[in-house]
Amino acid sequence: MHTVNQSQEALPSVAIILVNWKSFDVTNDCLTSLKQLNYTNYRVIVVDNGSKDGSCEKIRNQHPEVVLLPSETNQGFTGGNNIGLRYAIKQQFDYSIMLNNDTFVEPDFLHILITYMESHPKAGAIQPRIHFHHNRKLLWNGGAYFNKWTGFASTDGENQLPKQRHFLVKEVDWLSGCAFLVRNTILAKTGLLSEDFFMYSEDVDLSFRIKQLHYQLIYHPASVIYHIAGVSNKSATPGKEGYVNPMVHYYNQRNRLWIIKKYTPWYCWPTVIICNFFYLLLVLGYFTARGRFQKLRAMWHAIKDGISGGGTGY
Repeated sequence: MHTVNQSQEALPSVAIILVNWKSFDVTNDCLTSLKQLNYTNYRVIVVDNGSKDGSCEKIRNQHPEVVLLPSETNQGFTGGNNIGLRYAIKQQFDYSIMLNNDTFVEPDFLHILITYMESHPKAGAIQPRIHFHHNRKLLWNGGAYFNKWTGFASTDGENQLPKQRHFLVKEVDWLSGCAFLVRNTILAKTGLLSEDFFMYSEDVDLSFRIKQLHYQLIYHPASVIYHIAGVSNKSATPGKEGYVNPMVHYYNQRNRLWIIKKYTPWYCWPTVIICNFFYLLLVLGYFTARGRFQKLRAMWHAIKDGISGGGTGY
């Protein structure tokens, strides 16, 4: 936490939480980027998710200012972030932001978010405008929405140049876990991330729980970060199963079905069932046609566990 005078000490305190899993170089770039912040009252917390590649030692040596919280095992995105969130709440930080370790930030991104939150007490959580890192002109997330009639969560503007609507501060349906800033007083009421999710859709679930308390979820386009996207779950070269690990499809689809079961209003069930039946049929058909049988098995497990509410992971 950088604090140089009394006026800066009066700023709300922010815990910036990163989860590292066998990706020191990526995390190192993010930590270096964060050192350029013009907000001063913050502390970076890195949770290492059971890496066995020397990540902890490298982070400790090269970034001694960081709070490093090692986990013996991989707790997933949810468990890893929860370790950081529990620390932040115990240390009485005013805000926490879950920030993906494969991001780069603009120096004013945090200042803009906190300034908005401090002047809008009904805002429970907030996210910045997120661009791809490989082409910083292209959006990765320009606001996130949920269609209760289909059961699909979506992000606006992905892989597009920003349009006028992407430059407007607006209330959205859910916030991305890539950069999710929340009041810790609200987390005390909602609870933390649901660790059953492990990864994917946990941000939708937490967003909906915040909205159930009648707080707003805000997208703020003046705050900007850049995201590499999918660094830990994609191979550099395609194999028989493609680039993406079958595990990604399992958690993505299982958790999506969990969200549908938990939050779909009764009057939306007919359209949600029809839309998802044909969607899942198309995905299963695609993997069959491409001979991607590991992904096919992952999808069947995801559907079974998503409907039953069970499953201990893939």
